[in-house]
Amino acid sequence: MNTPTHTFSPTLRQLRAFLAVYRLRKLSAAAEQLFVTQSAISVLIRQLEEGLQTRLFDRTTRSLQPTQAANDMLAVAERILRDVDSLGAAFGDLSGLRSGRVCLAITPTLAGMLLPGAIRSFGQKYPDVQVVVDDCAPEQFSSRVLGEHVDFGIGTPERSGGELELETLMRDSLCLVCAPDHALAGIKTLRWRDLEGHPVIAGRPGYGVRQLVDVAAATAGVSLQVVNEISFLSTGLWMSASGLAPSIMPSAYARFSPYRELVIKPLNRPKVSRDVYIVTKKGRSLSSACQAFLDDLRTNLQGVWPPAV
Repeated sequence: MNTPTHTFSPTLRQLRAFLAVYRLRKLSAAAEQLFVTQSAISVLIRQLEEGLQTRLFDRTTRSLQPTQAANDMLAVAERILRDVDSLGAAFGDLSGLRSGRVCLAITPTLAGMLLPGAIRSFGQKYPDVQVVVDDCAPEQFSSRVLGEHVDFGIGTPERSGGELELETLMRDSLCLVCAPDHALAGIKTLRWRDLEGHPVIAGRPGYGVRQLVDVAAATAGVSLQVVNEISFLSTGLWMSASGLAPSIMPSAYARFSPYRELVIKPLNRPKVSRDVYIVTKKGRSLSSACQAFLDDLRTNLQGVWPPAV
């Protein structure tokens, strides 16, 4: 037997043709099984023999008889094709959502607002797909996405651009939350300059939305009287509900408040956007499972949060 060249790599079509001919012993039967012409099968076998520099079948008047080289090659060819078919089946499970994993980064407060309904409905549709939630702190959010610890994030990065890609999930803007008997609650169109002289609650400097608040106040020429600086928006909600002072925060958080008596007043002149985004690392594609989860999330948000239009 001649020594096969080391540079030749059989194609999958050639291996499938070899296996069909080996089992059926006839070109016509192999062609019928593989849905190709008999001449195509003949060409594939000839190419394989030329590449391997060895005869694989002896031709008789009635059939093709495998040579010893073909017998030696059989187990290897079967294993290769079995592995390829298993790989295709595995990816079929992933694309068909019969298996898979969705891993996302999100802050705890935003997760409580957005995820319960989506995770419940997604789990009912795709019980074999695992959903992993990385409930990180705001300052860790971007690094979790950039470091590829997660597939994507849902939130508002403090610094966008660069290696992050943003797709708007829902529109939002800053508002004032106050008790119904507060003097600001009765103003029809609340402006930033109307906050002059009123104690307010806002996030800590350098944390969350505080930078947006300070820029908006400066733009409106207002000196805010911040009497409490908070790390968590939930703290501002109960403080305002207790009558301590109104809180400045994104309206989506305010609408999620368990304190239904609170009045939510959009802040104008300027109106400050605080949209929520789907955040991915630039150049990274999302799996079928991730896309399906985000579709479920958008469906759950319809009619509940301002649409991303």
